Amino acid sequence: MQFVKKIGEEAKKVSDKVEAKMEKIVHKGRPKGLSVGEPAADGERTYLIGGNWKCNGTMASVAELVKTFNDAGPIPANVDVAICAPYIHLGVVLSTLRADIAIGAQNSGLSEKMGAYTGEICASQLVDAGVEWVIIGHSERREGFGMAGEDEELCAKKLKVALDAGLKVMFAIGEKKEERESGVTMDVCAKQLEPAAELLSEEDWANVAIAYEPVWAIGTGLTATPEMAQETHKSIREWVAENVSAEVAKAVRIQYGGSMKGANAKELLAQPDIDGGLIGGASLKADFFNVINGVL
Repeated sequence: MQFVKKIGEEAKKVSDKVEAKMEKIVHKGRPKGLSVGEPAADGERTYLIGGNWKCNGTMASVAELVKTFNDAGPIPANVDVAICAPYIHLGVVLSTLRADIAIGAQNSGLSEKMGAYTGEICASQLVDAGVEWVIIGHSERREGFGMAGEDEELCAKKLKVALDAGLKVMFAIGEKKEERESGVTMDVCAKQLEPAAELLSEEDWANVAIAYEPVWAIGTGLTATPEMAQETHKSIREWVAENVSAEVAKAVRIQYGGSMKGANAKELLAQPDIDGGLIGGASLKADFFNVINGVL
């Protein structure tokens, strides 16, 4: 027994050394960034502001945006920030973006291991590169764009694969305009969450944020009122309490993703069940930091 214990201790030492080395490699050359204020108190959820650059950015424009963010001043200590960049720009942001902004991808594959999957990127490759977050289930991928969309079962499977590989996941759900108008918003969200609830353990949920994105508000300039968004977020949290556990429901962060920007972030983030945002267009501008500072 002592031998087994010793082997375990040595293995942990090796693991810690590897992790420290990878951390050093990933953050080499990245500015440290600045923090202001106090972290979230015990029992409170830390905000999560994610930027989704979608299929945007040239090498030149990304370099300029990185400089803008690096010079943007401190990030509140009660906020986690992540930028989800296109695959071709991950290397740039991993080596030059301030280290207090985590790096994410916008998708990862269904395959658990590398192999003959032309055009795919698997979750383990993202982890190996130093990526921390990934978006799974975005409405644009659920709907498809000139190709078949990803259904609820596929999104849930990809979510589980990403978590098992060591990624944190922003799991996106949300309804279309006609579904909102016909009063089935929560039915749609529940249908998208159910396969995930079946696959995930309670421990898995510690690395999941639910990104509620009303499809009708993405990129349209339309935004749910803070009261509308809060109502849906509250319903999502209640669904998690009933179908996963009360503990997970209390801890899980629920982001709002319908055209949040600096002008409306403060009101939205003041709602008790809105724990951050998944930001599209505004994350490609200096306005992204106005969203981040909306928690103040």
